[in-house]
Amino acid sequence: MTETWIILGATSSMARAFSRAVSEQGATVLLAGRDMDDLKTAALDCKTRGARRAEAVKFDARKPEGFEAIIERACAEEGLINVACFVGSMPDQSEIDADPSLIAGVVTDSFTGPACFLQMIAPEMEARGGGAVIGVGSVAGDRGRIGNYVYGAAKAGFHTYLSGLRNRLNRSDVHVMTVKPGFVDTAMTWGIEGMFLVASPDDVAATLLKAVKKKKNTLYTPFFWRYIMLIIRSIPEPIFKKLSV
Repeated sequence: MTETWIILGATSSMARAFSRAVSEQGATVLLAGRDMDDLKTAALDCKTRGARRAEAVKFDARKPEGFEAIIERACAEEGLINVACFVGSMPDQSEIDADPSLIAGVVTDSFTGPACFLQMIAPEMEARGGGAVIGVGSVAGDRGRIGNYVYGAAKAGFHTYLSGLRNRLNRSDVHVMTVKPGFVDTAMTWGIEGMFLVASPDDVAATLLKAVKKKKNTLYTPFFWRYIMLIIRSIPEPIFKKLSV
């Protein structure tokens, strides 16, 4: 059966790696993002790797009026429709402290924009009786921490949304997987001090494909972040609020 992958935030390093991986499997790929020149170059690369079709489409999480055009383009394809959501923004927490108006953009990019898109495309996926959603959240959403609590709050909201969407779409054989990456070598993490055990985008992409085929509900990647976050969540609040983690 033919498959179409809509890849939101397709200019990120993780999304690029994932696009290459699904292209090699012969899928149709719609690369959605803001930088059309970059996306068109990436689409050509996907075609050379075996994509059935590869196109660049305009997507801005802050402009939901453009979502319908992407959905209509996907609906023109036969077979199952899948969505991989790599959208998010993470200004330094100190910038947000200085300018709280930045919160709205973080929440839209990391939660409400992608959620709105998924809400709009969900009926079509239900009608086709299959498909998958990969929602990329973050380990930052597991507990509010001093260094990125606004971004973490947005991703925590996205995690909860994906859980509810999973419950809904499961009834139509559409699988929704929540992904919680740790540190990955992307533009979002460049220059951040104190990072350790940084994963490569290609390794993460391979893990995502394997996990979604196995219909994992929640995936920490790399795997050891499940145990790191278990420890962090287990720290009593009186102690935790004194820590700089």
